[in-house]
Amino acid sequence: MACPWLRQCRRHKSRLLNPTLQPRCCRKTVHSDAKLKDPFTLAQKDLTNLYDDIRKELFVSKEELKSLCDYYFDGKGKAIRPLIVVLMARALNIHSNRSGDLIPGQRHVAMITEMIHTASLVHDDVIDGSDKRRGKSTINEVWGEKKAILAGDFILSVASMAMARIGNNTVVKVFAQVIEDLVRGEFMQLGSKENENERFKHYLEKTFKKTASLIANSCKAVSVLVNSDPEVHEIAYQYGRNVGIAFQLVDDVLDFTSGTNHLGKPSAADLKLGLATGPVLFACRQFPELHSMIMRRFSLKGDIEQAWKFVFQSDGVQQTEYLAKRYGQEAVRQISRLRPSAERDALISLTEMVLTRDK
Repeated sequence: MACPWLRQCRRHKSRLLNPTLQPRCCRKTVHSDAKLKDPFTLAQKDLTNLYDDIRKELFVSKEELKSLCDYYFDGKGKAIRPLIVVLMARALNIHSNRSGDLIPGQRHVAMITEMIHTASLVHDDVIDGSDKRRGKSTINEVWGEKKAILAGDFILSVASMAMARIGNNTVVKVFAQVIEDLVRGEFMQLGSKENENERFKHYLEKTFKKTASLIANSCKAVSVLVNSDPEVHEIAYQYGRNVGIAFQLVDDVLDFTSGTNHLGKPSAADLKLGLATGPVLFACRQFPELHSMIMRRFSLKGDIEQAWKFVFQSDGVQQTEYLAKRYGQEAVRQISRLRPSAERDALISLTEMVLTRDK
């Protein structure tokens, strides 16, 4: 069965093609009646020394391994995941009749989240043969693939030790699920589906496993530490799931609409890796010629250039933006079920930022 949001995307096709529409359909606020708070200001106290503390966790006497592990923990990443975790933890604490301050285990969850994310980037760059990440050479480009794989493994092992020290079995199980999802998602990315609806379902499931699972389960982990109500756990999880999928959908749009300087990596990177993301899958409905290109992973000469043209001749970008907006709206609906607080409203504001970002 096709995703119901995909059916809505089709119904909104004519509106999406309206020339009076703003260039980014997500510019309109998703929660205009909330007094939105600045997420970065609210979380600053808990994030200020985050990377320093991660580097302390990763401390090893072997200088080269230390250099590899510290390479991406330079404070220049977006840190969107630990930001979400910190705000979610504080919002949940207030919802649970506590002060907004983090308990130690919750801050450790934020650190573990960033460590798992970074380890996955190191491994992804090896799999994809990438030479640029965050505007600089990748670890595999500087030190080679073997050392990059070992560095990623080491970061994961240190994150696992940090999980154990929290002393909560549910938190360990939640993060074990994240690691399983990352591996399964990577395998899903290696394949595709012949049927159009199955292909989109496959794409969204892969998007969840590779991107949204970490955010969803990290939000669940901080909820488990402060509240025993499964309904509260589900609210936290669903906010993370929906904002995570929206984040990746926007990322897939930016691969077509943003230049190298903005993203810190070459544009059309996904097509060059043989990946058909949302804009291409939507475009395929208007240009069936894309089907064979998708199945051969854009491997023939001229495939990438032609696919690029079809995307921009279609409404693929606008449809993907609309789908991201729907996931964003669901994230806001979920988090709005918590008791009002500055942190809850900051998560609403952050959802808007995710939808309107340009890098």
